[in-house]
Amino acid sequence: MTQPKDVQPIRDQQQLEDMKWALKRHCSERDYILFVVGCETGLRVGDLLKLTTKQILDLKGKQNKILRVKEGKTQKIRDMYIANCFQEVYDYAKNVQSPYLFPSRKGERPITPTQAYRQLNKAAEFAGVEHVGNHTLRKTFGYWFYKATKDIAMLQRILHHSHPSVTLRYIGITEEETNNVLKTFSVFH
Repeated sequence: MTQPKDVQPIRDQQQLEDMKWALKRHCSERDYILFVVGCETGLRVGDLLKLTTKQILDLKGKQNKILRVKEGKTQKIRDMYIANCFQEVYDYAKNVQSPYLFPSRKGERPITPTQAYRQLNKAAEFAGVEHVGNHTLRKTFGYWFYKATKDIAMLQRILHHSHPSVTLRYIGITEEETNNVLKTFSVFH
């Protein structure tokens, strides 16, 4: 199964809710939590799949719910504040019978990126959401972070991009904003 090249962020709140519903109803709690953590942190799927149950369970008594992750692609250490979704993730992690937060059904390993892709697309089909892939979670984080803050420099640092234009293109802002301006633009009014 090849991933589509036109993977997009989820730009609509209702579609985000529809994806959450579809993941709960038609996939599994594991896949739902993967989606939530991915959208809340902006981590790449490959890095999400390396998370352990211990990392989550160890945060229970701590005031700041900060996950420290070494990103696979950049090898940079990233601290992620996960208080917004901590209780839900913690409740899930308490019941996971594996060292990995997102275990495969076949054993003690995490699911593969291919399996994550299949589950996300299965949910997307039920939810009526198009252009979904593994990068959708990270792009969705970036899109909503930018919409809330308009701070492209900070988002660029969070995503470890080389230039603001890379970040804008990655989250689909440039094309969207250009199209919105062109819809109402006229030289003669």
